[in-house]
Amino acid sequence: MLQNLRRCTLASSRRLLVSQRLFSASTLRRADPWPLPHTPEHLASTAHEDVQPTPVPRPNESADTLRARLHYQSRKRGTLESDLLLSTFARDNLSTMSEAELREYDRLLDEPDWDIYYWATGKRTPPERWGDSEILRRLAVHAKNEGKVVRRMPAL
Repeated sequence: MLQNLRRCTLASSRRLLVSQRLFSASTLRRADPWPLPHTPEHLASTAHEDVQPTPVPRPNESADTLRARLHYQSRKRGTLESDLLLSTFARDNLSTMSEAELREYDRLLDEPDWDIYYWATGKRTPPERWGDSEILRRLAVHAKNEGKVVRRMPAL
């Protein structure tokens, strides 16, 4: 009888400890490691210092070489969303761009992928240096896809 009482007491104390652990773990406020996009937590965790990247100098690069490099860099970004958006934009627009527009697009590609994506989709305001960019405006029109074109990755 005494042994049964000890088992019950031990089991009760274990249940109490387990429930106390669960209660304390559930009441602690932990930061969500994967907050929903565009929530204040997500915006705060993805904000970074607005530092303009230093482009790689490419003296004496011809317009044809620049155009070919931009085609490749538009396709091989690292995130599928940016790859699809930029590669279809490059396919549709690079052949008609002037050399000055190609250089501006080259500077845009030096920015981080998610920044370009959010600026083009209108989820974030671009920094002042891109505020009056014709290339970014054209990319935003491309991102809206008002013609409801089914977009696929272009062949390399």
